[in-house]
Amino acid sequence: MALDDNYGFDIDDINKIRVLDNETGTKTLQLREECKDFVDKIDDFQQIVNGFIELMDGLSSEVEREKLKAIGARNLLKSMAKQRESQQQQLIGLIHEKRTQLERYRIQLQSLEKAEAEQQEFIDQFVLQK
Repeated sequence: MALDDNYGFDIDDINKIRVLDNETGTKTLQLREECKDFVDKIDDFQQIVNGFIELMDGLSSEVEREKLKAIGARNLLKSMAKQRESQQQQLIGLIHEKRTQLERYRIQLQSLEKAEAEQQEFIDQFVLQK
């Protein structure tokens, strides 16, 4: 029941004067509740998103650490391979040096054996002459 349709005043069921009619007031309250529910859902969603972001940040940090470990391991393997190659070259050089030394020793042995044979022949001739 309207007091005055020109001024927009209404009286509700409990005989209070209202500026808005009952239907508009009810829709306003309903809209307020829906907005409150929507804001609550947005807050819940924001908390879920924040949790997801924290989880992803943690995972990205862990991935980055593992990536750095893998890079370090790869560099170590490359370094070890280079070191092994260098060591192999040194050993090849040492083998060549030892073979050269062995050949010199063989030549020296042959020379000494020849000198020994000549001296033995000289001694034998000397003994036979006496």
